[in-house]
Amino acid sequence: MDFKVKDEGLAEQGKKDIDWAEAHMPVLNLLKKRFQSERPFEGLKIACCLHVTKETGVLMRTMMAGGAEMYLCGSNPLSTNDGVAAELVKEGVHVFAWRGQGNEDFFWSLDQVLEVKPEITVDDGSDLTVQAHKNNAYPWAGSEETTTGVVRLRAMEADGALKFPVIAVNDAKTKMMFDNRYGTGQSTIDGILRGSAILIAGKTFVVVGYGWCSRGIAKRARGMGAHVIVTEVDPVKALEAHMDGFRVMKMADAVKEGDVFVSATGNKHTITTEHFKAMKDGALLANSGHFDVEVDVKGLREMAKSTSKARPCVEEFVLEDGKKLYLLGEGRLVNLACAEGHPSEVMQMSFANQALCAEHIAKNKKNLEARMLSVPPEIDEAVARLALEANGIRIDSLTKEQKDYLSSWEEGT
Repeated sequence: MDFKVKDEGLAEQGKKDIDWAEAHMPVLNLLKKRFQSERPFEGLKIACCLHVTKETGVLMRTMMAGGAEMYLCGSNPLSTNDGVAAELVKEGVHVFAWRGQGNEDFFWSLDQVLEVKPEITVDDGSDLTVQAHKNNAYPWAGSEETTTGVVRLRAMEADGALKFPVIAVNDAKTKMMFDNRYGTGQSTIDGILRGSAILIAGKTFVVVGYGWCSRGIAKRARGMGAHVIVTEVDPVKALEAHMDGFRVMKMADAVKEGDVFVSATGNKHTITTEHFKAMKDGALLANSGHFDVEVDVKGLREMAKSTSKARPCVEEFVLEDGKKLYLLGEGRLVNLACAEGHPSEVMQMSFANQALCAEHIAKNKKNLEARMLSVPPEIDEAVARLALEANGIRIDSLTKEQKDYLSSWEEGT
């Protein structure tokens, strides 16, 4: 099949959404202009498993400008913008994605983009990479967008199961320090507000974890007037959260105080049935990690006396004692299930890394080892410089004297 989307008639709104994002992603526009001239992907098939958002639409346009034939499936059942999917089909992308996909349809879509034997893959969560191994459909190399996917692929590498090179785009400074912190921070709050319409000021906000994503969430919740508690298992991160001014405690203690709970750890069952039992009546539960495993949704369903839809994006669970808990976005990525994901201005840096890493693969495919690879430092720096240029910011350069000083050891006190 060439494509499968929910409704091709939604393309008009999808075009408006992509055009809006493109106007706020000048870094990709700069790359697009160069790609149009140099055509680094001429004749190549690139398969992507990404959230099908308006920003992803801009990435597709950028890669196609470089000569690529693009194949796209969704990386989460609730993250596809059906209008964007329809418009991308109209623009020539082979899209296999629609909002609300079941498990069988999700993996069918992965198979469709792998069936064409792509030379390069671009993944978000590593489902495409794992499926490529199951299908023996190995590209030259791939890239991975998110923390959860990188953790999963490093486990594959440790087991000797990784059969082709994968660049850990998530670990680039211009991705991790901006997308994860500023993007997840703002978009998670956006998802909670759109889903629940609560007032954050004055609420006790429990953030599970203190990695880059959780830091962004905690700081933005505090900025809106919440009293923020952080829970951690890493002593260094816990100490950092304490020094940043947050209350730090064990989850067993935090559950007694929290009004809103958000997990963004990349790990399983950070919020469990034992925690649900101790929570206050009316507590809100949200997940901002890639997979829907952080909140034990199955356990919550099993212990609930009844469930109902309280709002379009909120499910109410009534427990045996009459207490009510509220789950946002089915326990999936709250920023995409209940909102539109990261702002365009931050996604332009993540996707610039993806585009430049794909170009790096196309140029260096014979020299890449079948293992997890770091983003080349020159790409990370190039993305930062493009972002500065796009914002009209100029910075200083080291003088020759300064360079000589930094490369020598003789000069001291």
